[in-house]
Amino acid sequence: RCKCLCLCESGGRLVDHAGQPEASHNVYEEMMTVITGDSTASGSRATGVFKDLVSRPSGAIGLSLVLFHVILALVSPFIVPFDYKLQNSALMLSQPDAVHWLGADHLGRDVFSRTLMGGREALLVTGVATPLAVIWGGFVGILFGLVGGRLDEVLMRVVDAFLSLPWILKMLVLIVTFGTGVEVLIPTLAFFYGIPVIRIARAATHDVIARDFVWAAKARGHGRISIIRRELLPNVLDTLMVEGAMRWSWMLLAFSSLSFLGFGVSPPTPDWGLMISDARGFMSFAPWGVIGPVIALSSLIIGINLTADALAKALGIDRAQKAPM
Repeated sequence: RCKCLCLCESGGRLVDHAGQPEASHNVYEEMMTVITGDSTASGSRATGVFKDLVSRPSGAIGLSLVLFHVILALVSPFIVPFDYKLQNSALMLSQPDAVHWLGADHLGRDVFSRTLMGGREALLVTGVATPLAVIWGGFVGILFGLVGGRLDEVLMRVVDAFLSLPWILKMLVLIVTFGTGVEVLIPTLAFFYGIPVIRIARAATHDVIARDFVWAAKARGHGRISIIRRELLPNVLDTLMVEGAMRWSWMLLAFSSLSFLGFGVSPPTPDWGLMISDARGFMSFAPWGVIGPVIALSSLIIGINLTADALAKALGIDRAQKAPM
């Protein structure tokens, strides 16, 4: 006779229509096995990606530079030899020596101390704005890539219109309107740098949406949010991670450019872009005021780019191929 299997409330075991337990199966045990197996597989993949990342010279060098700057930003208030706000007219534009390793700026402040402290604001602002940009831009791109149709086309034309304008002008409009400060810079950078993420997420979604498992989820009656969470996001997450790393480096450049123009952090807060702006008028006879912040900013951006490239290779992502036309 055929068995009509059903769940027994006591113990979650499978029983036949006569009430006899199927000893070889246990639903709860199978569920825990699947969950544990998925968690183990995810952990193993993450470990494998990390090992592949650090095994590449570009990844090892890039990750070391990024970690160095992050650690330096955390410990710099405790290791700087001088107060970054301390002014001394007797040291104005003095050359590097055994006491002031990078000399002094036009106000007699120690350039080395200010260089060590200069990355704190940049890492804080961009470190918060980058995940926000990837989250909202990625969600919108995946959602409209799933919806498709005329609404998707209208959204992309709006995105194209935003991208056609110079980024500096768009951000300056908001910054001049609402003022400068961390509370303005973070949402401004997150908004404008999330718009290009929409294109990347949409293109990655179109590569996945035609696959059988997405059609199966639609046939089962899953809603759009469920399909995004269960089917699409796990398959475009690698692309979003690499894109986020690249956006981080571009945000650092944008933040430093705004500080250079006087729309970033306010003096006397040390910032690499602001330090370069203050010292540019003295470069012909006191170039040491620029060398420190330029090397610091360049090394951080190079480190992020090297890490992003190595991460893309470790995840098997061709960034040129993923770029939408």
